[in-house]
Amino acid sequence: MPRAVIADQFGPPDTYALREYDPGQPGEGQLRVAIKAAGVSFVDVLTARGEYQFKPPLPYIPGSEYAGVVEAVGPGVTGFAPGDRVFGSGLGGIFAEAALFNAANVSKIPAGMGFAEAAVFPVNYQTAWHALVDRAAAKPGESLLVLGAAGGTGYAAVEVGKYLGLHVIASASSPEKQAAAKAGGADAVVTTGAADWRDQVKAANGGKDVDIVFDPVGGEATDLAFRTLGYGGRHLVIGFTGGLTALKTNLPLLKCASLVGVQMRGHALNRPEEAASNRVKVMELAAQGHFHPAIAAKFPLEDYVAAMELAFSGKAAGRVVLEMG
Repeated sequence: MPRAVIADQFGPPDTYALREYDPGQPGEGQLRVAIKAAGVSFVDVLTARGEYQFKPPLPYIPGSEYAGVVEAVGPGVTGFAPGDRVFGSGLGGIFAEAALFNAANVSKIPAGMGFAEAAVFPVNYQTAWHALVDRAAAKPGESLLVLGAAGGTGYAAVEVGKYLGLHVIASASSPEKQAAAKAGGADAVVTTGAADWRDQVKAANGGKDVDIVFDPVGGEATDLAFRTLGYGGRHLVIGFTGGLTALKTNLPLLKCASLVGVQMRGHALNRPEEAASNRVKVMELAAQGHFHPAIAAKFPLEDYVAAMELAFSGKAAGRVVLEMG
């Protein structure tokens, strides 16, 4: 019987156990997928701990990104067949060897992309695309400062930014993370936490203020980064791995800059056609070789605790992946 990482109450990774779990056969509009790889993110672990902004029902199987092979097709589903290589995302239920998914939210893996890459592709790259194209209306030649540039969404923002013709400045805390960001195409790197960080950013942008900030970090970094913006700048709020912050409202006023929220779930619920179009677009670009997710470490499903702890630590220069068999 297939297995899943599951718990009857929220808590740290060692609260969870690997148990037998059979999701059953697919119903109307569903696919049963044998999961081959799953992305492990900070938010996945935060949710598993019961500390995210919404709490899913218990018992809970963590995870939000996967890639695998179709095992069975439910009634009313067209365009898929057993054996198809697919990927997608969901709200939990992913750290498992098999799961059921609505076919409308499943896509075929682009040729040449492996399961591990596909598992960490959709959420990160759709987020970066939505943020830069829809929310920031980025224009070629503008400058983009990416915080947490070696993290999942940060690295995706570096690659998407370069594709869009932006001057990309990557902020990362270690030489390993800076090297990862440079490999993704960053034009310049600056050292997160450095006393002269703002001076580094300005120098990296030719002495000018920045047009766009991509911020999945939050905390003290948000205030500092917002101050790097110029007239008409846009600060994209992606997440808050560093904690929440209280930005003084005089800063947007004085700089004539905007604080812009970015949330994939809200986008999918309120503008589903636009979200679907974005998904198709980033998949096309991946198939053309423009995007290549960075993977820092792979763990077998049995080592889910170590994988979750590494993802939660923020120390990985790239994404963490669980592999099932």
